[in-house]
Amino acid sequence: MTDIAVTPDLETTDLGTDVNLGRSLHRPFDIRRSRQSVFSAFLKARSKRGGKTVIMIDGDERKFTYDEIARGSFGLGSALRTGTKKGDKVGVLLPTGAGAVIGFMALSAYGRVPAMLNFTAGPRALKAACKMAEIDTIVTAHRFVELGGFHDLIKDLEEVARIVYLEDVRENLTLKDKIAGGAGPYLPHAFMSRPDPDSPSVILFTSGTEGDPKGVVLSHANVVANIEQVRDHIELFENDAVFNPLPTFHCFGLTVGSLMPLLIGLKAVCHPTPLEAKNIAKRVRKTGATILLATDTFMNQYARAGAQGDLNSLRIAVCGAERVKDETRQLVRKKYNIELLEGYGATEAAPVAAANHLVGNRPGTVGVLMSGMDHKLESVPGIEEGGLLYINGPNIMMGYLKVDQPGIIQPPEDGWHDTGDIVTVDDEGYISIRGRVKRFAKVGGEMVSLAVVENCATSIWEDNMHAAVSIPDARRGEQIILLSDCRDANRADMVSFAKNHGVTDLAVPRRVLYAPEIPILGTGKINYGVVQHIVDDLLKNPPALEVKAEPDTDADSTADAPELDAESAAAAASVGIDTLDGADGPSALGEEDALELEVEELAEDAAHAEANDEEALQEAEETLEAARSEKPPEKPKDPDVPSI
Repeated sequence: MTDIAVTPDLETTDLGTDVNLGRSLHRPFDIRRSRQSVFSAFLKARSKRGGKTVIMIDGDERKFTYDEIARGSFGLGSALRTGTKKGDKVGVLLPTGAGAVIGFMALSAYGRVPAMLNFTAGPRALKAACKMAEIDTIVTAHRFVELGGFHDLIKDLEEVARIVYLEDVRENLTLKDKIAGGAGPYLPHAFMSRPDPDSPSVILFTSGTEGDPKGVVLSHANVVANIEQVRDHIELFENDAVFNPLPTFHCFGLTVGSLMPLLIGLKAVCHPTPLEAKNIAKRVRKTGATILLATDTFMNQYARAGAQGDLNSLRIAVCGAERVKDETRQLVRKKYNIELLEGYGATEAAPVAAANHLVGNRPGTVGVLMSGMDHKLESVPGIEEGGLLYINGPNIMMGYLKVDQPGIIQPPEDGWHDTGDIVTVDDEGYISIRGRVKRFAKVGGEMVSLAVVENCATSIWEDNMHAAVSIPDARRGEQIILLSDCRDANRADMVSFAKNHGVTDLAVPRRVLYAPEIPILGTGKINYGVVQHIVDDLLKNPPALEVKAEPDTDADSTADAPELDAESAAAAASVGIDTLDGADGPSALGEEDALELEVEELAEDAAHAEANDEEALQEAEETLEAARSEKPPEKPKDPDVPSI
């Protein structure tokens, strides 16, 4: 692995940030430092940096020192012992901020295991999470429920768990709790628990976009090791400020955005939601943050929404969870002169597995593995380039929790985590992601990455979002469908792009459909489960074609326009689509277009027929010739209805 060049006492960075970054916090990774609990590591950082050091700025601009967080952790933790015991899993349903961090530390201080619940997942998923992790107590806040409109969600969760509100706990602190809050920071070992570093520290939950959600159990050693790995890998300084808008139910937002700053002495700036692009850009400027955590989707939004200069204090923006697009990288560099560092991780890796850094940043890759990690590639039938990535190291999870076996941790086989990603690794260890193994379609006997389809669409319509999925095809195995929020997206442009850029014609989608919005998870990833449902509904109940009246036509002349039946209208409304797309829109497919599409498919069948299968080749060519000779019957135009 390439070592990080460290320059102590920098006055400026190479990107022009005019702030004194102070002392370097870099130190080589040493696995022995991971042999402690998360809360113990927090107390050590407090002792080193000083209790009066401001270490966190909340979303309302309130500042918290190490001492205030320690007092809150001991006092709240003492109160939360009521109704729980050591080792119990306690749900945390809170946005990113001081409340979530102190709640996490409070539970950790007394040996409880925080389970970070995704409040955007809906009642069904949250009930499943409570079942698999055996959660019977959930900590939240009245203000959060009120502002977020989560009253119905809380009612559903009350069926499976006891709901504890932070405001109520604060109002009812006992003398014992107040003593713990006051004395705990100075006599910590008289109050705090001493868990085994290899025991559970936190439970997070996968999004379930490719199947049922699972609980991921991370040990104290997993979390602390990953923080130490990041500290070794990315050049950090004591005056850096990390701006974190990512949710704490997302491992990146929890470990890197919330815990890492506290455990190594960086100021953390919290923002309760990643969706407020303008406010986030303004707060970056106001707080002077130097490091921003984001996904490609969110980073693109922040760069576009921010005024010139809003993000100028940043020296690094670290992006994970999804591929960083070239368009995003160019926009951020041109407008703010910021370098994007693309990383790679998984909840199962606590989460950072690989990352680029300023010295040796290679766009198009996710960098090299963290120190102390190993990898192996397993070949996948039908995929010639790269292999299925397995990773191993001190940050790899204890195991999964599943609904069918609640409370039972299922460890990865021999410590190796199957990432589900197809990657290539060059001679210097740089990793390039080719796609999810479940995000490949088998078209005409060949494996096609759906990520490539999306990348092509993004290159053409860079200001929009696109999601590719596959559906069964009787003749070709599967066919690819692209869903786009761009009304102008069309298959013809994708065909031209593929030909001009050497992309296989198999990566051209068979249909391009329109939806006003591409569904996004709270983590910033595309929700492919919902995308698949939208595509299925659109193909089953295509939107009616709009009949546009001539300017001088009387209003009553629209009476002959086609109407949606009740079932089609309901289906269209259920996926939020525009039911009156024009015939030239991306979801319209006339009879002539359908024949052209059929001809193209047959041509590809002929082109991809096995050379030694003469019979199949001849049959494909004959069918193609017959299709090309067909002409759709001309329809007589109704003089009373304008042409579509």
